[in-house]
Amino acid sequence: MPQRPERGFFTEADGVYTPTKYAASPWSDAMLNGPCVSGLVARELENAHAPEGFVPARFTLDLFAPVRNETITFTTTRVRDGNRIRVADANLIQDGKVSARATIVYLRRSAQPPGSVWTRDEHPAPPQEVLDSPPATDTYSWYSSDGRWSRGRSEHQNAGRKRLWSRQLPVIVGEEQSPFVNIAMVGEGTSFVTNWGDEGVGYINADVTLALSRLPEGLEVGVEADNHIGTDGVAVGTAVLFDRLGPFGTGVVTALANAHRQVDFG
Repeated sequence: MPQRPERGFFTEADGVYTPTKYAASPWSDAMLNGPCVSGLVARELENAHAPEGFVPARFTLDLFAPVRNETITFTTTRVRDGNRIRVADANLIQDGKVSARATIVYLRRSAQPPGSVWTRDEHPAPPQEVLDSPPATDTYSWYSSDGRWSRGRSEHQNAGRKRLWSRQLPVIVGEEQSPFVNIAMVGEGTSFVTNWGDEGVGYINADVTLALSRLPEGLEVGVEADNHIGTDGVAVGTAVLFDRLGPFGTGVVTALANAHRQVDFG
């Protein structure tokens, strides 16, 4: 049987990243999609600044300008390098200008303190179909809005609570995905699950923040909408990040109304 060609969002040569056809945004072919940008920035920070024995506890990506479907370079800076905390920044550069920036906070692992703390009782779970028979492809997504999972987005275009279970393409063609880079991509779906309503997605997120207590297990990761609050065209969305072991983090986005480019999945 012939092998499938290797796929991914970018190729790399001497620190210059070139988008592939899979990186285009659903909003416009001239822009890059949010998950691939988030994953690429996370990879750059992880490769340059990840310390042994630490968790990437907070990753914030500011998307204040369109990231164009063009080549990308980076600069990164280590802001703080302490015994229990490390902080680093990254700038995503196109044509000599900063198109996006990010901050990562690494915290050292240690023992849990004594006592019990309140936590929510209900926890999201992945689709049973994936657990029973994972697809053979290297990328796929499942969607839920009423407790029922399916592969078709049009089946879930309603005002119900949204969930996403996804396995993404590699950020770099031919490179194995790290757990952190993977959740940076899937977790960007916080905007998708919190801003998707009965007429599609009418918001575009200005940022994404992922707060993690641990890294996910495996390449399949879930995002469940926790809340959506919108007023005068400005929205805040929060989501629970989970894997087959349970919840491990939270996603937060702020978003702007973008009704003239509404993405309709119906």
